[in-house]
Amino acid sequence: MDRTEAVAREDLVTFLGAATTETGQDGFYAAAGGVELDFLHEYVLVNYRELYAATLAASINDRNAGLVVANLLTQPGDPIARRSEGALIAARLRRMPPQRVWKLFEGLCRAGRGNRRLRAIAQEWLDGRDPAFDAVKYRRAMRVVVRHLHLRVPADVADVLTGRWRRAGWSAGGGAGGGVGAGGPAGAHPSGSVLLETWRRAHFEDRAVFDLPFTVAEGLAARRGIRRAELLRRAHLTSHERLRLTTSAGRLGVAVAGDLAAVPLRRLTTYVLSLDLAERERRRAELTQALRAAARRAVARTDAAGSWGRVAAVLDDSYSSSGSTPARRAPLIAAVGAAFVLEVMAAQFRSAWTSGRRDALLATPHGSTDLAGPILDALDWAPDLLVIVSDGVDTDPPGAAGEVLRVWSERIDDGSTAVLHLNPVFDPDRYGVRTLTPAVPTLGLRDPADLPLLRSLAGVAQGRMTRAELAEWLLGHAT
Repeated sequence: MDRTEAVAREDLVTFLGAATTETGQDGFYAAAGGVELDFLHEYVLVNYRELYAATLAASINDRNAGLVVANLLTQPGDPIARRSEGALIAARLRRMPPQRVWKLFEGLCRAGRGNRRLRAIAQEWLDGRDPAFDAVKYRRAMRVVVRHLHLRVPADVADVLTGRWRRAGWSAGGGAGGGVGAGGPAGAHPSGSVLLETWRRAHFEDRAVFDLPFTVAEGLAARRGIRRAELLRRAHLTSHERLRLTTSAGRLGVAVAGDLAAVPLRRLTTYVLSLDLAERERRRAELTQALRAAARRAVARTDAAGSWGRVAAVLDDSYSSSGSTPARRAPLIAAVGAAFVLEVMAAQFRSAWTSGRRDALLATPHGSTDLAGPILDALDWAPDLLVIVSDGVDTDPPGAAGEVLRVWSERIDDGSTAVLHLNPVFDPDRYGVRTLTPAVPTLGLRDPADLPLLRSLAGVAQGRMTRAELAEWLLGHAT
């Protein structure tokens, strides 16, 4: 591979590591890397636009995917490539949480952007959604975007966005004249959408509040003086909301426990680690079964469960895995989730934690970071794959893990054991993620469900793909 290809590969691996792990939040060792991240985006966009667009199909997080979309839509590029870029953008927008998409479009509109391409992509995305639901839940952002980009929406949705429904005098009785809000023009009528009609009635009737999406109902309930305990008992909660509200609802004497069977792995791991150790021990069978099932669902599309042979994992649960105030336990969440995914992918699995514990379910941030000892033990087992999940700050003793891996790769490695370092923490000083040693490929990890994809991507870090092959590989993972 010539020098140009090598530089492109290194640049893209650096960008993917940053775009996977940088969330705009402070970390344990460093502040958020806003300026550094902006530079990386601009650099990769200008020099490798095709690859930059293709990263939308990879495992970069939603914050960075939004930046990629915004840059592609506002920076002129090759007209011939617009069709493929548009397909990648549309596919990624469908995968992103709707509140992020509305925030993305709103930011572009407030910045004065409004080209034909942006308008077409925003309209296509909106046409795939329920506009009545979005008008109720994301009304402020939707109003800005629809008005600025002149998007098509149903008439009743437009009435809600513009406030015309109030000026028309809709009342508690369902129309103009009489009751609250009387005095509107003749012929004013309630929305044809069941949800919009429910939302209209909720301004006048307490019972209608309980039929709204919970996040919308919260504001109206507070305005109408409805007690939170009553709202939690009667509201329609999603499985994610039930999981998130379990503890706070319990303090109010309301049971809202959700079904763990449908929760994605990272979200489920976050919930499990939020429980105290006594609760985790008491619910050991339930939580372990749920985590294993979530891991199996996460890798089901790879059709490769049990195909990785002997797998060893060295997992960092030192004190730095507690993360930061805005990103609590983020590194530990990645490590625990990875342990369950690797267990599914392996024919034989062995794990070791830096704290010395053996039980992933009871993981908690503690102590210094001793990676060297567990790495030596893992290599002695002669696995087919060794995965190290750590922020790369080896403190006990400093630098020992990197030296162990360097000596092993230079003097002992016979090619039978592949080693991969996955780092869940962005390091702004390095414009990416911290490595243990250049001898071992290092990639960013945020969602443990991306582990099969990251193992394939390790081939990129080791230089086994050209730039064209890399673009083709990334595009092949578009969903």
